[in-house]
Amino acid sequence: MSFGRQNCYLNYEPNMSLCMLIFWGAMNCHLLPMPLLNDSGSRWATLLWLIVIIDPSWLHHPIERTTVFVVDVIHMVLVMVVMKQGEVMDLALPSHPDPPSSPLSEDPVHGVLSDDCPITLCQGSHLDCGSSLQQPCISSSSIPVVIRKSKLGVVIIAAGCSAFLLLSAGAIFAYRYCQVNELKHEVFVDVAGEDECKILFGQLRRFSWRELQLATDNFSESNVIGQGGFGKVYRGILSDNTRVAVKRLTDYHNPGGEAAFISEVELISVAVHRNLLKLIGFCTTSSERVLVYPFMQNLSVAYRLRDLKPGEKGLDWPTRKRVAFGAAHGLEYLHEHCNPKIIHRDLKAANILLDDDFEAVLGDFGLAKIVDTKLTHVTTQVRGTMGHIAPEYLSTGRSSEKTDVFGYGITLLELVTGQRAIDFSRLEEEEDVLLLDHIKKLQREKRLDHIVDRNLKNYDPKEVEIIVQVALLCTQSSPEDRPKMAEVVSMMKGVGLVERWAEWEQLEVIRYNEYSVMSHQFAWAEDSTQEAIQLSNAR
Repeated sequence: MSFGRQNCYLNYEPNMSLCMLIFWGAMNCHLLPMPLLNDSGSRWATLLWLIVIIDPSWLHHPIERTTVFVVDVIHMVLVMVVMKQGEVMDLALPSHPDPPSSPLSEDPVHGVLSDDCPITLCQGSHLDCGSSLQQPCISSSSIPVVIRKSKLGVVIIAAGCSAFLLLSAGAIFAYRYCQVNELKHEVFVDVAGEDECKILFGQLRRFSWRELQLATDNFSESNVIGQGGFGKVYRGILSDNTRVAVKRLTDYHNPGGEAAFISEVELISVAVHRNLLKLIGFCTTSSERVLVYPFMQNLSVAYRLRDLKPGEKGLDWPTRKRVAFGAAHGLEYLHEHCNPKIIHRDLKAANILLDDDFEAVLGDFGLAKIVDTKLTHVTTQVRGTMGHIAPEYLSTGRSSEKTDVFGYGITLLELVTGQRAIDFSRLEEEEDVLLLDHIKKLQREKRLDHIVDRNLKNYDPKEVEIIVQVALLCTQSSPEDRPKMAEVVSMMKGVGLVERWAEWEQLEVIRYNEYSVMSHQFAWAEDSTQEAIQLSNAR
């Protein structure tokens, strides 16, 4: 396409700089409108449509084309500024073939005009090569170029205004393009959490909110597999068919919820053991905190003990014994092999998961606490589940690794009896609501057969007795009297148990006599419920 006035021709090629097109049009062909000289808005519209007609790619790539144009304009303005300072320079047109009717077509232009037809810019000149095509041009190899300041100022202003309008046009095109695409595709955006920069996630995978929405069917209630004080746990399937458990924290903005998120992410990511639950990844938005774990097909020990559906397999005695050892090894790792050591603070059957081989995996570090090895205890808010909480932790808020030992002892009793740590249904037959008190009573009466779960068949009475003895040693009132987890593992194998048990029996007689003098009956109301006395459920 070419534009001409009198004897001047301007050819446009796809690779020709649009800025050069506007410049030569302003100087010679008056294609560029002059807002200072003419306030007609139609000229601007004409220019924009002219650009689109010349190069339709502006419609498809407005942002890219506009960016290139702005760079050209800046370059041209810099050239003009230098020229305005009185510099003498040669102008070079971009390479393009001329129309057949032009004398310039006889010699292709490469960087500078040919010597046969130089261009002279001077006062009153409009880049004409003469009044007619037959008139010869003045031959010169290099002629100074001088631009009138008034003309130069108009061109600079016009170029700047053109750049602004073209940027606006590009923005409009981009906006319209996005609007059309929004109708076709739903867009999901993750917003970073406020405290995200304070959390060190290591090599954990960061999931997008959309990924987890798709995995859990938009967090459908039909996929809920657990619920507690810190949120719900959903069953999910990732895009690669990996089955996961998605824990959605509902009160992260509260001190407890945010602390739970930070501790769980940081602790599980660095605590690696075959009996500890591995954290796959996490998701954070401005309003959500989500943790992603491997999905445990066999769910939790509590589920297998008390919540089985018809036809589902329960836990036989060898499996329960293996779970007891696995949980002990996991706690021993947290207490003895982590630096600083880690206190779980909410060990119970509901927080011990079962993998495909029914091996114990300690889950839910939402209440875990890092403890300096120089300290013997740490003071925190009391959190956990009634019946599993050690007496000193409940009364003072001071927890230590011996707090976990107490919880482990209660868990052993759950494995043997299949009952909850607190069960109000026992009020119908006896006074003891706490499982620990109930077991102590049966042990004193030597009624071991009443301790074992009724659904448990083919168990070894001697092994059951060992586990019950270890459980009672772990649940002593004074934390100093409780064994460490390394000692617990040894006693589970029968090493050192006889001596410790003999000491316990002597002390228990004294403690029981003192305790009997005091009124130890709880005023359980008739409307008391299991949920009412739990500080945290299975999370």
